[in-house]
Amino acid sequence: MVLLSDVANSNAGGAIGAGLAAMGAGLGVGQIGKGAVEAIARQPEALNDIRANMILTAALVEGAALFAIIVGLLAVL
Repeated sequence: MVLLSDVANSNAGGAIGAGLAAMGAGLGVGQIGKGAVEAIARQPEALNDIRANMILTAALVEGAALFAIIVGLLAVL
């Protein structure tokens, strides 16, 4: 037998977890961009290397965040 309060708590927990994952990804990508801009400002000749590493790292962060969001949303269902 499933209690109604248990279902509501899992729905709230899943929604909060998905939201936190999205906010964490946004903050992480922002920090990656900030670091890349600072690095390019210090060493403009390394623009292409820094840009490639920034894009790769941002993609990895977004992939992990997408996985966390899906897990959180599955907890709601």
